[in-house]
Amino acid sequence: MTKNKKITLCVIGGLILLFLIFTSFIKNTYNNMVMFEENVKEKWSQVENVYQRRFDLIPNLVETVKGYAAHENKTFENITQARAKVGGVFNISEKVLNDPAMFQKFQEAQNSLGGALQRLMAVTENYPNLKANQNFLALQNQLEGTENRITVERRRFNESAKHYNIYIKQFPRAFMARMFNFSEKPYFKSVQEAQTAPKVEF
Repeated sequence: MTKNKKITLCVIGGLILLFLIFTSFIKNTYNNMVMFEENVKEKWSQVENVYQRRFDLIPNLVETVKGYAAHENKTFENITQARAKVGGVFNISEKVLNDPAMFQKFQEAQNSLGGALQRLMAVTENYPNLKANQNFLALQNQLEGTENRITVERRRFNESAKHYNIYIKQFPRAFMARMFNFSEKPYFKSVQEAQTAPKVEF
């Protein structure tokens, strides 16, 4: 075998090796992006679950409070409107994770409902008989647990979104992320009125 043929074979072998390394890198990176994105979606579904639980608790809570504080009409109107607003943006697809404006709308509606709940719970302070009602106490405990779960699930979602976002932004994966349409996920952000979960204990 001549020297030129050996060089040609070495070059071809090197190119094949480089191609195999490159395709392996692309495959592994793509699969990791899929895995991290699916993790974000799974955490998102947990966030939706706890928000849905709160959404479902509110009608029973309001009806129980109404039995003792029927004249607190403004408070009931506010929470009904806030719940309706949440209902309008609640059943949304995972597209919200790729649309910061939709995500912000979702969060604003949930924050508004949380604020209305805080005002409803504050009203109950004026009704000692209500605070002794077993049905109300059970609902209050469920709501308190749900609010705590909301805080936990939002934090977990943010952690998974951060991990995913860092991964797709790092060089050279950023080029692949753009090529395969992996986009940055938004975070839940605290608002000044909602630094903590609504306090519902008495």
